[in-house]
Amino acid sequence: MTKATPEQFTLRSQSMGALPLLNFFLTRMGLAERLQTHLPRDDARLRLAPAAVIGVVVRSIVVARRPVYALAEWAAPCDQALLGLAPGDEAALNDDRVGRTLDRLFDADRASLITGCVLAVVREFGVELAQLHNDSTTVTLSGSYAGADGRPRGGKATPAIRRGHNKDFRPDLAQLLFILTVSADGAVPIAYRVADGNTPDDVTHVPTWDELRALVGDAGFLYVADSKLCSKEAMGHIAGHGGRFVTVVPHGRREDTWFRDWAQTHAPAWQEAHRCPGARLGDPERIWRTFEAPAPSLDGYRVIWVHSSGKAARDAASRAARIEAGLAAIDAVASRLAGPKTRLRTRVAAEEAAAAALTAAGATRWVGFTITETREVAFRQELRGRPGSETRYRREREARLHGQRRHPRRGRGLRRRDRWLLSAHHQRHRHDPRRGAGRLPLSAQPRTSPPHAQGPPGGRARLPADAAAHRSAPALPLPRDARRGAHRT
Repeated sequence: MTKATPEQFTLRSQSMGALPLLNFFLTRMGLAERLQTHLPRDDARLRLAPAAVIGVVVRSIVVARRPVYALAEWAAPCDQALLGLAPGDEAALNDDRVGRTLDRLFDADRASLITGCVLAVVREFGVELAQLHNDSTTVTLSGSYAGADGRPRGGKATPAIRRGHNKDFRPDLAQLLFILTVSADGAVPIAYRVADGNTPDDVTHVPTWDELRALVGDAGFLYVADSKLCSKEAMGHIAGHGGRFVTVVPHGRREDTWFRDWAQTHAPAWQEAHRCPGARLGDPERIWRTFEAPAPSLDGYRVIWVHSSGKAARDAASRAARIEAGLAAIDAVASRLAGPKTRLRTRVAAEEAAAAALTAAGATRWVGFTITETREVAFRQELRGRPGSETRYRREREARLHGQRRHPRRGRGLRRRDRWLLSAHHQRHRHDPRRGAGRLPLSAQPRTSPPHAQGPPGGRARLPADAAAHRSAPALPLPRDARRGAHRT
């Protein structure tokens, strides 16, 4: 027997990471087989199969998120079998080959490919499709894309890269609109669409819902979306085809304004709908309460108001911070007025500066101000020098500005509560004997005392008439050569 020496062995390290776990799910999805079906190796000159290259790209996106030009560098230390490659194939993963393979994927029947993957996931993992959530975002792009103007390719329409309402707050860059629908059961992606960059969100719901109905097989699922769904066309299309939906009523709609006015004189009978522990240890419980509006929407849908204790606490903290910032901003303007070298020499300039300060602090809704001008009598000697018994004085009247900040005012108490609009399938009809049992009890008794700063129906809340009694007015000097501005009320 010959004794082995260290020179007879070599050490080779390979990286595995999360690839075995990822391959387990990709195998259950049948991704490799579907990629081979839609991306066949129909050219003998291809060194790598297109399905194998796309498989590496998918694994890179999930595990490492490496750019296209760095795929070979990322794949080199990995076990090639875990990537679906043969030994030595990682060197062929250059950006040109990957780019050509992505072009083949773009020209393939991607709709059938994605639909097959989604249905396989639903069957294999038992994903529940009774409730689907939809939302959209923008994909911001840098650079020039002259060819991405929406021209057809291979007989299929392509999205156009254009400027629009950018949700990344980059209106200077072009974008695409990415629409995603996930299941309420585990947030599993079910469907997606890519639209032109200048496409508004409200027109995307009808084709999205039609696609989901074809995918699910019926219209009985619950479609949940944001306030962009609250349009007559989208809601009418879904309800007219037997669908169900839940959306948010935008602020400013007639249903929202009417309920705010109604809540000023009536106490809504909130009922607890859900309770769960706080997000962190020691935080108070999070409680959601609901109240069904006494009247349906203009289109006949139920309107449910939802009150969240967590959101109420966050709104209260934000409101207090803005009030403090607004009061500090008014005090800063008052200090500028009191300075000997102030540039705010007219009432108009002082009011504009105070209004701009409140707007910058976001406290216009709660903090107000009043600028008044008064005349004070002063005596000054006519000539320079030390005053004596023969010194002559002249009488002058000086204009002084008085800055007054009004106390924080309270707006309508229901301004920041959420409104949920439910489809007609959630609405009890008048001839339905279960209608009374399905609705929340309403309090028909008016409030015992009117709310603070109540205004006329349909108008804004106003300050009480005696608000001037709570003002403190420091004297703020105005240079004597200042012109009197027009009085504002």
